[in-house]
Amino acid sequence: MARGKLITFEGGEGAGKSTQARLLAERLRAEGVGAVLTREPGGSAFAEQVRALILGPSTADRGALAEALLFSAARADHLERTIRPALEAGQWVICDRFSDSTRVYQGVAGGLPKAVIEALERLVVAETAPDVTVVLDLPAADGLARARSRSEPGGPGGRGSDADAFEGRPLSYHERLRDGFLMIATAEPERCVVIDALQPEAEVAQQVWAAIVARGLRQGG
Repeated sequence: MARGKLITFEGGEGAGKSTQARLLAERLRAEGVGAVLTREPGGSAFAEQVRALILGPSTADRGALAEALLFSAARADHLERTIRPALEAGQWVICDRFSDSTRVYQGVAGGLPKAVIEALERLVVAETAPDVTVVLDLPAADGLARARSRSEPGGPGGRGSDADAFEGRPLSYHERLRDGFLMIATAEPERCVVIDALQPEAEVAQQVWAAIVARGLRQGG
């Protein structure tokens, strides 16, 4: 059985990653492709517990290294229990965030040395690199406005007080995040595609699908 494909979605807060990941998974299933929709941090029982700790509003402040280690612990379990078994079974895995988020959040924006990030990737991710990474790009201020609206009681996301700790960081931090994702996309154009996330949801979804087809991933199923 042919190995499945790993497609990851990256970008700053409010870029629409969760929505576009879901839409892609739905389209793949409609095309007869087995697709597992997952997220980071999370995607396995232990990783979801780590997610609750990292993003919980009552969790104490911590440094970039502590954050990176927590995300890496969650990712290791996610890979072992969810991603790799699905890929080996020939399914596609659609993941809302993956290792590029650690590169950007804890590395570029958090100041953790690149050598530390690379060492964690070698240990945890190893050969399970994404086949395609979709970077949903929009100005940081627009993304934050979307995210904070979603987090308000009665907002479209229904999250209320469950907004995560990253949304509350200053605009300059989120601008560094945007720059970081765009730097990765520029450095790895064979893997990454950048899509304007200010476009209507349906247009973004169509461009995501076009990027998958353009890379030949749908040829032969």
